[in-house]
Amino acid sequence: MKTFAPTRSGGCLCGAVRYAVHGPLREILVCHCEECRRWAGRAWAATAARAADLELVEARGLRWLASPRSESAARRGFCAECGASLFWEAPGRDTVSIGAGTLDDPAGLRVAGHIWLEQGAGWETPEGLPAYPLGYPGDAPTLAWG
Repeated sequence: MKTFAPTRSGGCLCGAVRYAVHGPLREILVCHCEECRRWAGRAWAATAARAADLELVEARGLRWLASPRSESAARRGFCAECGASLFWEAPGRDTVSIGAGTLDDPAGLRVAGHIWLEQGAGWETPEGLPAYPLGYPGDAPTLAWG
């Protein structure tokens, strides 16, 4: 259990899942892939934390399910009580994606870009930000953590 104050906190709509992040959050990526659209009802805006920095303060409603079309064999965490989409986690990675809208105070984070536009909905087209047809490419700018 972490003993220092979190840098950020958040949770689901009903409070059955609460978390604290004891470290920096990554810039937001907005994912337009079919899975994220179906998961969130639209493109999913996600920040990320290092897994070691994420503390589940209240997890009575947290359920994980395999992300059926994930190329990364990822799983998704949601609240089984209110249905809030909270986390995305892939094996072998040291980070967990966190729905940016689940933060208690999302101020100060910026959107770095949009990914998987080739699977996106035509009515949800980004303007003025980098956009990539597939995932975040290796030659794209390094994402900031702050």
